[in-house]
Amino acid sequence: MNGKYIIGIDLGGTKISGAISTFDGKIIYKKSIDTLSSQGPERVTGRILGHIKHLIEYVKADKDEVSGIGIASPGPLNIEEGVIVETPNLPFRNYPLIKTVERETGIKAYLENDANAAALGELWFGAGRGSKNFIYMTVSTGIGGGIVINGDIYHGHTGNAGEFGHMTVEPHGPRCNCGNYGCLEVMSSGTAIARIANERLKAGEDSLLRNCEKVTSKEVFEYASKGDKLSCEVVDYTMNYLGIGTANLVNAFDPELIIIGGGVSKAGDALFSRVKNVVSKRCFEIMAKSVKIIPPGLSTDAGLVGALAVIMSKYNSAD
Repeated sequence: MNGKYIIGIDLGGTKISGAISTFDGKIIYKKSIDTLSSQGPERVTGRILGHIKHLIEYVKADKDEVSGIGIASPGPLNIEEGVIVETPNLPFRNYPLIKTVERETGIKAYLENDANAAALGELWFGAGRGSKNFIYMTVSTGIGGGIVINGDIYHGHTGNAGEFGHMTVEPHGPRCNCGNYGCLEVMSSGTAIARIANERLKAGEDSLLRNCEKVTSKEVFEYASKGDKLSCEVVDYTMNYLGIGTANLVNAFDPELIIIGGGVSKAGDALFSRVKNVVSKRCFEIMAKSVKIIPPGLSTDAGLVGALAVIMSKYNSAD
């Protein structure tokens, strides 16, 4: 480590969030700006570079005082080369982001999948502290995750391990955006919950959901808690598949913890009780009783904290 600061960038389709912190992860300053992805890769990269410059200037530091820049991005990625291969909501295609950032800033930078970064954030600062083997799964618009083995992220052969949302849980299910059929994502993500509820409403079924201007997963869980029959059935149906996916992970990895984050996890016990019930029925008893299935420890700024943790983990591994 040759500097007292580190920078984290959480790159999203609508927002670029940035933070500068001390090396122990204490955030000094953070700010988000619009991505403006429609303007193309060079303009978006320029906004990232401008944001990094702004963070450094805010703390009145010299670039030599910054040990590294961690960038969390949706995938797929080539993390070894620092290349964004392709991602639906950003304009990058086989784009060498890290080489560009390093050339323009003179600071060492690292690229990491956003779900893996979140897993690192949980390892360093969240619910994964003190655990060396756990799974982080994010359930929101889509489903993804990160795998922590012996205190490090498991990246897999191509660097894209953790695509839990695209394991098949229903062979005859609907087609997923990835082209496969019956993926976990198309059966139990927030998008799937809303889709299934809206399909049933369109078919003419009665429900209190008809009072909603727009039906999302949030409304489905809310009305399920009030006893609405359709909402309860949709929650039971989708959470059963989430439980199947979780059970597959337990059987495959035998982790200490499975941390379920993302917007859908805010449903609380309506999610966790159902998932735990399925796991208890579908896993070997010794693993089902041992694993803890819990919410994340990081709620706000999880992406930023994860991006900072990317740098911390790099220096920790080097030590």
